[in-house]
Amino acid sequence: MKQLFSVVFFMGILSAGMGQLKAKVKCPDLYIDVLNGTVNDIKPNNTQLEIKDKFPCFTSAEDESNAAKCGGGIYFKDKDLYFYTKRKYVEVGPKFIGKTSIPLLGTKRNSLFSKLGNPKIKDDLWDAYEMQYGTLILHYDVAGAAGKVKFFQFSTLGTEELNLCE
Repeated sequence: MKQLFSVVFFMGILSAGMGQLKAKVKCPDLYIDVLNGTVNDIKPNNTQLEIKDKFPCFTSAEDESNAAKCGGGIYFKDKDLYFYTKRKYVEVGPKFIGKTSIPLLGTKRNSLFSKLGNPKIKDDLWDAYEMQYGTLILHYDVAGAAGKVKFFQFSTLGTEELNLCE
């Protein structure tokens, strides 16, 4: 009887220790400054450690290496935001959760001239703009003037050095 009581008592203590409440990591609200090329003052050329410190709520991370897909990065899949740290660019997906200084997602292709000027490079489905900090690439859902911004990327690198992940 003593042995049964000891086992039940020990299991009760063990289960109480495993049932501790843990607070969910709180992430700051995301704000992308399109004209300065930052996410809450973090630039695409910041280190992985700096990004993780600023945003501890990342959903996954991949160390920078030649074997890593796209060179490694910090990913926020639940917010549709991706930092490709080795390639020094940020991708903002169509389901991005946050705010932008200039509303880009869903904006018609020809309505951005007053805010961004002429693109440096034009293609059927994307435009690349030369910015003060580097490059801004807007990707459209369909070719031509009727296209709307589906997702965008920005980098501290110029168009000549930029190497996007396929």
